[in-house]
Amino acid sequence: MLIGDVARHSGVSARMLRHYDALGLVRPTGRTVGGYREYSAEDVRRIFHVESLRSLGLSLKQVGRALEDPAFAPSALVSDLIRWTEDRLEREAELLERLRAIDASAPTDWQDVLRIVELMQGLSSASAARRQQTVLARPKGASVPAELLAGALLAESDPNVAGALRWALARSGGEGVASLAAGVQSEDVDIRRRAVLAMAEMAEAPGATAALADALGDPDTTVRGHAALALGRRGVTAAVPTLVGMVVEGFNDVDAAEVLGALSQDPGCADRIMTALVGELAAPASDSATRIRLTQALIELSGTIAHDVLRQLAHDEDRAVALIASAFAFRPTEPPR
Repeated sequence: MLIGDVARHSGVSARMLRHYDALGLVRPTGRTVGGYREYSAEDVRRIFHVESLRSLGLSLKQVGRALEDPAFAPSALVSDLIRWTEDRLEREAELLERLRAIDASAPTDWQDVLRIVELMQGLSSASAARRQQTVLARPKGASVPAELLAGALLAESDPNVAGALRWALARSGGEGVASLAAGVQSEDVDIRRRAVLAMAEMAEAPGATAALADALGDPDTTVRGHAALALGRRGVTAAVPTLVGMVVEGFNDVDAAEVLGALSQDPGCADRIMTALVGELAAPASDSATRIRLTQALIELSGTIAHDVLRQLAHDEDRAVALIASAFAFRPTEPPR
C-alpha cells in the first residue's frame, strides 16, 4: 500500500508518515520500482499502535521506547501521564476560571480586561503583602467581579489578606454571597470559617441570612459562633440557643451575652433567653466558671425577671456567683442580707 493510500485509510497525514519514517517509528518494509514507500499490513498495524499510544499523551520518543524496548514498563509511565494530565487540567481550569471572571465583569474595552487579569495575577502571588496590596490599591470606581474576590477569600490563609478581601466584599453591594454560601458547605473547616466571617460583615446582602442560619448547625464551634453573633445582631431569634451555648462553652461569651441582652428587648424573646440561662445554671454539670459566665450574661438582660433571678443568685452557695449577682441585684440602699 502506497503512502497516499495509507494516509487515506489511517487518517494520518502523508507528512506525518514521512516524519515517522525519519524517526524510525514506522519504516515501510518495501519500495516500489519507482522508489515510492510501500507499506505492508504489519506496517499499517504499527501505525495504529503509534497513534493509540500518542492518544494517551506519550511523546514520539516514548512511543518508540514502548514499541521497541521489552523492558519498558508501562506502569511508571502511565502514572507520570496521569500526573501530567492532572497538572494540565488544573492549569486549564485556572484559565477557564479567569475567562469566566473576565466575562462576569462585562468588560467594555481591553483596558478592563487587562485590569481584571492584573488583579487575578496579584491575588495569585506567593507574597501575602502583594496580595493584600492588590486588594487595597484598586483604582477608585474600578469594577471587580465580587465572585473573584469571594473565591480568593475562601482560599486565603493569611489573616491580613483575608481581612482586606472581606473589606472589599463588604463594599461590593452584596455580590459574591453565592460563592460564600457554597463555602459554608465545604468539607474544609477553614473555608467554612472564612465564608461565615465574610458573610457576617455583609449580613444584609440577599441570601446571607439564610446561609448564616444554615451555619448554626455546623459542627465547628467557631463557625456556629460567628453565624450566631451575626444573626443575633440582626434580631434573628433562631440564634438564641447557639448564643446561650457560647456562654456555656466560654467561646466569645462576652459578645454572645451582649447580643442576648439586645435580643431581650423583645419581651417574648426575653422569656426564652431567661429560661435557657436559668436552665443552664441549674444543670448538674455546670461548674463554677460556667455559672459565673451565665450570671454575667443575666446581667446583660433587661426586665424585672432578670433582676429577680440575680437577687436569688446573690445568696448562691458559690461565693463568686453570689458576689457578682449581688453587685448588680441590689441598690446601695438595699444591701444583701
